[in-house]
Amino acid sequence: MSDTAPASGSRDRHRLRARCLHNPDGADISRHIREDGFAWIDLEGPKEAELQEVARHMKLHPLTIDDAKTFGQRPKIEDYEDYVYLVVFGVDPDTKSGDRLLREVHMIIHGQAVVTIHPSRNESLDELRSECHDRQIRSEQFLVYKILDAVVSTFVPVLERVDDQIDALEDAVIQRISSDQLQAIFSLKRDLVSMRRVVTPMRDMFQRRGDDIAALPGLDTDDKLYFRDLYDSLIRISELVDSYRDLLSGASDLYLSQVANNQGEINKQLTIIATIFLPLTFLTGFFGQNFSLLTTDFIDSAWSFWVLGIGLLVASVAMMAIWFRRKGWW
Repeated sequence: MSDTAPASGSRDRHRLRARCLHNPDGADISRHIREDGFAWIDLEGPKEAELQEVARHMKLHPLTIDDAKTFGQRPKIEDYEDYVYLVVFGVDPDTKSGDRLLREVHMIIHGQAVVTIHPSRNESLDELRSECHDRQIRSEQFLVYKILDAVVSTFVPVLERVDDQIDALEDAVIQRISSDQLQAIFSLKRDLVSMRRVVTPMRDMFQRRGDDIAALPGLDTDDKLYFRDLYDSLIRISELVDSYRDLLSGASDLYLSQVANNQGEINKQLTIIATIFLPLTFLTGFFGQNFSLLTTDFIDSAWSFWVLGIGLLVASVAMMAIWFRRKGWW
Protein backbone atom coordinates (compact mmCIF):
# COMPACT_ATOMS: atom_id res chain seq x y z
CA MET A 1 0.00 0.00 0.00
CA SER A 2 1.61 3.32 -0.98
CA ASP A 3 0.85 6.86 0.05
CA THR A 4 1.21 9.27 -2.87
CA ALA A 5 0.92 13.00 -3.27
CA PRO A 6 0.59 15.29 -6.24
CA ALA A 7 3.79 16.24 -7.92
CA SER A 8 5.27 19.60 -7.28
CA GLY A 9 6.43 21.57 -10.26
CA SER A 10 9.03 23.58 -8.43
CA ARG A 11 11.71 23.08 -5.83
CA ASP A 12 11.32 26.53 -4.42
CA ARG A 13 11.53 26.12 -0.63
CA HIS A 14 8.30 28.03 -0.09
CA ARG A 15 6.34 25.69 -2.38
CA LEU A 16 8.19 22.41 -1.81
CA ARG A 17 5.86 19.61 -0.81
CA ALA A 18 6.85 16.44 0.96
CA ARG A 19 5.77 13.30 -0.86
CA CYS A 20 5.79 10.52 1.71
CA LEU A 21 5.65 6.98 0.37
CA HIS A 22 5.29 3.90 2.55
CA ASN A 23 6.42 0.61 0.94
CA PRO A 24 5.75 1.91 -2.60
CA ASP A 25 5.86 -0.35 -5.63
CA GLY A 26 8.49 0.01 -8.33
CA ALA A 27 6.43 2.36 -10.49
CA ASP A 28 5.85 4.79 -7.62
CA ILE A 29 9.53 4.74 -6.72
CA SER A 30 10.52 5.46 -10.32
CA ARG A 31 7.92 8.21 -10.79
CA HIS A 32 8.57 10.13 -7.62
CA ILE A 33 12.35 9.96 -7.75
CA ARG A 34 12.40 11.24 -11.32
CA GLU A 35 9.87 14.02 -10.78
CA ASP A 36 11.06 17.45 -9.83
CA GLY A 37 10.59 17.67 -6.09
CA PHE A 38 11.62 15.69 -3.03
CA ALA A 39 10.26 12.36 -1.82
CA TRP A 40 10.50 10.41 1.40
CA ILE A 41 10.46 6.66 0.71
CA ASP A 42 9.85 4.66 3.89
CA LEU A 43 10.59 0.94 3.50
CA GLU A 44 9.41 -1.36 6.29
CA GLY A 45 10.95 -4.81 6.05
CA PRO A 46 11.79 -4.32 2.35
CA LYS A 47 12.33 -7.17 -0.06
CA GLU A 48 15.37 -7.54 -2.26
CA ALA A 49 13.45 -6.33 -5.34
CA GLU A 50 12.39 -3.11 -3.61
CA LEU A 51 15.94 -2.32 -2.56
CA GLN A 52 17.24 -3.03 -6.06
CA GLU A 53 14.58 -0.72 -7.52
CA VAL A 54 15.68 2.10 -5.25
CA ALA A 55 19.34 1.37 -6.03
CA ARG A 56 18.69 1.46 -9.77
CA HIS A 57 17.00 4.88 -9.77
CA MET A 58 19.30 6.48 -7.18
CA LYS A 59 22.48 4.84 -8.56
CA LEU A 60 23.46 3.37 -5.20
CA HIS A 61 26.73 1.60 -4.60
CA PRO A 62 26.46 -2.21 -4.11
CA LEU A 63 27.91 -1.83 -0.60
CA THR A 64 24.98 0.41 0.27
CA ILE A 65 22.51 -2.32 -0.66
CA ASP A 66 24.46 -4.85 1.40
CA ASP A 67 24.35 -2.50 4.39
CA ALA A 68 20.66 -1.82 3.88
CA LYS A 69 19.90 -5.53 4.19
CA THR A 70 22.04 -6.00 7.29
CA PHE A 71 20.60 -5.00 10.65
CA GLY A 72 22.40 -5.14 13.97
CA GLN A 73 25.02 -2.57 12.98
CA ARG A 74 26.44 0.27 15.04
CA PRO A 75 25.66 3.96 14.36
CA LYS A 76 27.64 5.24 11.41
CA ILE A 77 27.68 7.70 8.53
CA GLU A 78 29.24 6.91 5.15
CA ASP A 79 29.87 9.35 2.31
CA TYR A 80 29.35 8.40 -1.31
CA GLU A 81 29.59 10.50 -4.44
CA ASP A 82 26.16 12.12 -4.28
CA TYR A 83 24.48 10.66 -1.21
CA VAL A 84 25.07 9.82 2.44
CA TYR A 85 24.25 6.55 4.20
CA LEU A 86 23.40 6.64 7.90
CA VAL A 87 22.60 4.09 10.57
CA VAL A 88 20.78 5.67 13.50
CA PHE A 89 18.89 4.30 16.48
CA GLY A 90 15.79 5.12 18.45
CA VAL A 91 13.86 3.17 21.05
CA ASP A 92 10.36 1.79 21.42
CA PRO A 93 8.66 3.69 24.28
CA ASP A 94 6.14 0.88 24.73
CA THR A 95 8.77 -1.81 25.36
CA LYS A 96 8.92 -3.09 28.92
CA SER A 97 12.10 -2.70 30.91
CA GLY A 98 14.57 -5.47 30.13
CA ASP A 99 13.04 -6.32 26.71
CA ARG A 100 14.49 -5.49 23.29
CA LEU A 101 14.47 -1.71 23.41
CA LEU A 102 16.48 -0.36 20.46
CA ARG A 103 14.99 0.33 17.04
CA GLU A 104 17.46 0.51 14.16
CA VAL A 105 16.80 2.80 11.19
CA HIS A 106 18.94 3.04 8.04
CA MET A 107 18.80 6.24 5.97
CA ILE A 108 19.91 7.10 2.46
CA ILE A 109 19.95 10.87 1.98
CA HIS A 110 20.07 11.88 -1.68
CA GLY A 111 19.44 15.12 -3.51
CA GLN A 112 16.22 13.68 -4.96
CA ALA A 113 14.88 11.68 -2.03
CA VAL A 114 15.49 10.39 1.46
CA VAL A 115 15.00 6.65 2.03
CA THR A 116 14.40 5.16 5.47
CA ILE A 117 14.74 1.40 5.99
CA HIS A 118 13.72 -0.47 9.13
CA PRO A 119 12.86 -4.14 9.78
CA SER A 120 9.55 -3.60 11.59
CA ARG A 121 6.96 -0.95 12.26
CA ASN A 122 8.25 2.33 13.64
CA GLU A 123 5.44 4.38 15.16
CA SER A 124 7.45 7.60 15.36
CA LEU A 125 8.08 7.49 11.60
CA ASP A 126 4.44 6.56 10.93
CA GLU A 127 3.27 9.64 12.82
CA LEU A 128 5.73 11.93 11.06
CA ARG A 129 4.81 10.51 7.66
CA SER A 130 1.13 11.25 8.29
CA GLU A 131 1.99 14.72 9.54
CA CYS A 132 4.21 15.68 6.58
CA HIS A 133 2.43 13.92 3.73
CA ASP A 134 1.57 16.35 0.94
CA ARG A 135 2.42 19.31 3.17
CA GLN A 136 4.61 22.25 2.34
CA ILE A 137 8.03 22.00 3.92
CA ARG A 138 10.76 24.56 4.38
CA SER A 139 13.44 22.57 2.58
CA GLU A 140 14.78 19.08 1.93
CA GLN A 141 17.19 19.53 4.82
CA PHE A 142 14.26 20.34 7.10
CA LEU A 143 12.51 17.06 6.19
CA VAL A 144 15.73 15.11 6.82
CA TYR A 145 16.06 16.85 10.17
CA LYS A 146 12.44 16.01 11.08
CA ILE A 147 13.03 12.32 10.32
CA LEU A 148 16.22 12.21 12.39
CA ASP A 149 14.57 14.16 15.18
CA ALA A 150 11.59 11.77 15.21
CA VAL A 151 13.96 8.82 15.68
CA VAL A 152 16.16 10.49 18.31
CA SER A 153 13.25 11.97 20.29
CA THR A 154 11.99 8.49 21.20
CA PHE A 155 14.70 8.32 23.88
CA VAL A 156 13.07 11.11 25.91
CA PRO A 157 9.88 9.34 27.12
CA VAL A 158 11.87 6.18 27.90
CA LEU A 159 14.34 8.15 30.02
CA GLU A 160 11.48 9.90 31.80
CA ARG A 161 10.02 6.50 32.61
CA VAL A 162 13.42 5.31 33.87
CA ASP A 163 13.62 8.37 36.14
CA ASP A 164 10.21 7.57 37.65
CA GLN A 165 11.13 3.91 38.09
CA ILE A 166 14.36 4.79 39.89
CA ASP A 167 12.49 7.06 42.32
CA ALA A 168 9.90 4.35 42.97
CA LEU A 169 12.64 1.74 43.50
CA GLU A 170 14.48 3.90 46.02
CA ASP A 171 11.29 4.48 48.01
CA ALA A 172 10.42 0.77 47.92
CA VAL A 173 13.93 -0.28 49.02
CA ILE A 174 13.79 2.06 52.01
CA GLN A 175 10.38 0.73 53.05
CA ARG A 176 10.98 -2.98 52.50
CA ILE A 177 13.51 -4.83 50.36
CA SER A 178 12.76 -7.77 48.10
CA SER A 179 14.56 -9.72 45.40
CA ASP A 180 12.22 -8.25 42.75
CA GLN A 181 13.73 -4.83 43.37
CA LEU A 182 17.22 -6.08 42.58
CA GLN A 183 15.92 -7.66 39.37
CA ALA A 184 14.29 -4.34 38.40
CA ILE A 185 17.58 -2.50 39.02
CA PHE A 186 19.47 -4.91 36.75
CA SER A 187 16.80 -4.59 34.03
CA LEU A 188 17.06 -0.80 34.08
CA LYS A 189 20.85 -1.02 33.97
CA ARG A 190 20.64 -3.20 30.85
CA ASP A 191 18.34 -0.64 29.21
CA LEU A 192 20.71 2.22 30.01
CA VAL A 193 23.74 0.27 28.78
CA SER A 194 21.93 -0.47 25.50
CA MET A 195 21.01 3.18 25.04
CA ARG A 196 24.48 4.42 25.92
CA ARG A 197 25.99 2.00 23.41
CA VAL A 198 24.22 3.82 20.54
CA VAL A 199 23.68 7.35 21.86
CA THR A 200 27.37 8.12 22.41
CA PRO A 201 28.44 7.13 18.84
CA MET A 202 25.50 9.07 17.36
CA ARG A 203 26.45 12.14 19.41
CA ASP A 204 30.04 11.99 18.16
CA MET A 205 28.86 11.25 14.62
CA PHE A 206 26.70 14.39 14.38
CA GLN A 207 29.38 16.47 16.04
CA ARG A 208 31.96 15.58 13.40
CA ARG A 209 29.87 14.85 10.32
CA GLY A 210 26.59 16.75 10.64
CA ASP A 211 27.64 19.37 8.09
CA ASP A 212 28.31 16.63 5.51
CA ILE A 213 24.57 16.06 5.22
CA ALA A 214 23.90 19.76 4.65
CA ALA A 215 26.56 19.86 1.91
CA LEU A 216 25.00 17.13 -0.25
CA PRO A 217 24.49 18.14 -3.90
CA GLY A 218 20.85 18.66 -4.80
CA LEU A 219 19.72 19.73 -1.34
CA ASP A 220 18.66 23.36 -0.92
CA THR A 221 21.00 25.24 1.36
CA ASP A 222 19.22 25.79 4.66
CA ASP A 223 19.97 26.55 8.27
CA LYS A 224 22.70 24.24 9.64
CA LEU A 225 21.31 24.77 13.12
CA TYR A 226 18.95 21.85 12.45
CA PHE A 227 21.76 19.33 12.75
CA ARG A 228 23.36 21.24 15.60
CA ASP A 229 20.05 20.90 17.39
CA LEU A 230 20.23 17.14 16.88
CA TYR A 231 23.71 17.18 18.36
CA ASP A 232 22.47 19.17 21.37
CA SER A 233 19.60 16.72 21.87
CA LEU A 234 22.00 13.78 21.81
CA ILE A 235 24.26 15.52 24.33
CA ARG A 236 21.30 15.93 26.72
CA ILE A 237 20.23 12.32 26.19
CA SER A 238 23.79 11.08 26.75
CA GLU A 239 24.07 13.10 29.97
CA LEU A 240 20.72 11.75 31.20
CA VAL A 241 21.79 8.18 30.48
CA ASP A 242 25.02 8.68 32.43
CA SER A 243 23.27 10.37 35.36
CA TYR A 244 20.62 7.64 35.57
CA ARG A 245 23.37 5.00 35.54
CA ASP A 246 24.89 6.76 38.53
CA LEU A 247 21.48 6.87 40.24
CA LEU A 248 21.03 3.15 39.62
CA SER A 249 24.45 2.47 41.09
CA GLY A 250 23.32 4.44 44.14
CA ALA A 251 20.09 2.41 44.24
CA SER A 252 22.15 -0.81 44.12
CA ASP A 253 24.30 0.44 47.00
CA LEU A 254 21.17 1.40 48.92
CA TYR A 255 19.71 -2.09 48.36
CA LEU A 256 22.90 -3.79 49.55
CA SER A 257 23.08 -1.43 52.53
CA GLN A 258 19.50 -2.29 53.49
CA VAL A 259 20.29 -5.99 53.17
CA ALA A 260 23.34 -5.55 55.41
CA ASN A 261 21.28 -3.56 57.93
CA ASN A 262 18.62 -6.26 58.02
CA GLN A 263 21.23 -8.95 58.51
CA GLY A 264 22.83 -6.90 61.27
CA GLU A 265 19.46 -6.50 62.97
CA ILE A 266 18.85 -10.24 62.79
CA ASN A 267 22.32 -10.96 64.18
CA LYS A 268 21.65 -8.48 66.97
CA GLN A 269 18.39 -10.19 67.91
CA LEU A 270 20.03 -13.62 67.89
CA THR A 271 22.87 -12.30 70.04
CA ILE A 272 20.39 -10.90 72.58
CA ILE A 273 18.58 -14.24 72.76
CA ALA A 274 21.86 -16.15 73.15
CA THR A 275 23.03 -13.73 75.85
CA ILE A 276 19.76 -14.12 77.80
CA PHE A 277 20.08 -17.89 77.72
CA LEU A 278 23.69 -17.78 78.92
CA PRO A 279 22.84 -17.31 82.69
CA LEU A 280 19.81 -19.61 82.29
CA THR A 281 22.08 -22.34 80.94
CA PHE A 282 24.54 -21.80 83.80
CA LEU A 283 21.85 -21.94 86.52
CA THR A 284 20.10 -25.01 85.15
CA GLY A 285 23.44 -26.73 84.69
CA PHE A 286 24.63 -25.85 88.20
CA PHE A 287 21.50 -26.95 90.00
CA GLY A 288 21.22 -29.98 87.81
CA GLN A 289 24.38 -31.48 89.31
CA ASN A 290 23.65 -34.72 91.17
CA PHE A 291 25.60 -34.02 94.37
CA SER A 292 24.23 -34.98 97.80
CA LEU A 293 24.97 -31.48 99.16
CA LEU A 294 22.55 -29.95 96.65
CA THR A 295 19.89 -32.63 96.73
CA THR A 296 19.76 -33.11 100.53
CA ASP A 297 20.59 -29.68 101.96
CA PHE A 298 19.46 -27.09 99.37
CA ILE A 299 16.92 -28.62 97.04
CA ASP A 300 14.79 -30.46 99.57
CA SER A 301 11.57 -28.42 99.70
CA ALA A 302 9.05 -26.56 97.59
CA TRP A 303 10.43 -23.12 98.46
CA SER A 304 13.88 -24.08 97.21
CA PHE A 305 12.36 -25.07 93.90
CA TRP A 306 10.47 -21.79 93.51
CA VAL A 307 13.24 -19.54 94.87
CA LEU A 308 16.40 -21.23 93.61
CA GLY A 309 14.96 -22.94 90.57
CA ILE A 310 12.38 -20.52 89.14
CA GLY A 311 13.24 -17.31 90.98
CA LEU A 312 16.88 -17.16 89.92
CA LEU A 313 15.92 -17.83 86.31
CA VAL A 314 13.33 -15.05 86.30
CA ALA A 315 15.71 -12.69 88.10
CA SER A 316 18.51 -13.32 85.60
CA VAL A 317 16.19 -12.66 82.65
CA ALA A 318 14.96 -9.43 84.27
CA MET A 319 18.49 -8.22 84.98
CA MET A 320 19.61 -8.95 81.40
CA ALA A 321 16.54 -7.10 80.03
CA ILE A 322 17.28 -4.04 82.20
CA TRP A 323 20.90 -4.07 81.10
CA PHE A 324 20.00 -4.31 77.38
CA ARG A 325 17.48 -1.51 77.79
CA ARG A 326 20.05 0.80 79.38
CA LYS A 327 22.55 0.05 76.65
CA GLY A 328 19.94 0.87 74.01
CA TRP A 329 20.18 -2.55 72.42
CA TRP A 330 16.54 -3.43 73.00
